[in-house]
Amino acid sequence: MWGTWVNVLAILAGSLLGTIIGRRLPQRLLTTVTQATGLGILLVGLAMAIQSRNIVLIIVSLVAGGICGELLDIEGRLAELGKRLELLLARGGSGEITRAFVSASLLYCVGAMAIMGSLEAGLRGNYNTLYAKAILDGILAVTMSTIQGWGVALSALPVLVYQGSLTLLAAWLQNYLTPPVATEITASGGLLIIAIALSVLKIKEIHVGNLLPALFFAALLSLWWH
Repeated sequence: MWGTWVNVLAILAGSLLGTIIGRRLPQRLLTTVTQATGLGILLVGLAMAIQSRNIVLIIVSLVAGGICGELLDIEGRLAELGKRLELLLARGGSGEITRAFVSASLLYCVGAMAIMGSLEAGLRGNYNTLYAKAILDGILAVTMSTIQGWGVALSALPVLVYQGSLTLLAAWLQNYLTPPVATEITASGGLLIIAIALSVLKIKEIHVGNLLPALFFAALLSLWWH
């Protein structure tokens, strides 16, 4: 849970900073820090990906996962779910605070990095992905709270519940997964993290959500292989 707590604190700190002095920070500074974070995320993904002991298995998992994800249109469904939740919650809310809370919560929770970071923390006790996400979320909190106000800070609560639950679930699954299986899941997730880094760095936009089934196929094929 430590990685999730760091993420929560980063969101709170970024929101506080953005609310107080966000408008005084030059945009180029935030852009440079975001790019630096993107490079850090890339490094985390590479470190995870090179752990694989079976490159063919990872490639097959990504291809099969991508096909499955596209057929299910996971990314489109997540986006649609986000829109529905935003409309539903905004109806009973109080203007800007509610909109800031909903938009920030969806941004922080609906994504491969939140899922992979929590799984990596639970399965391997490795918090690097969540630490990198914490930095990125903190920067986003600064920019969002500058425009939308302190309501962004409230999104720390769903992040705590969502990522914390995933981490605890992964820790429970650890008892049923052999080390080789966990390694291939981690390696597949590392490639998804690299895809996220490419998006943060504005190099290439990849539908990472549609690649999430690759984690399932990596586990399945690794169990069969070993």
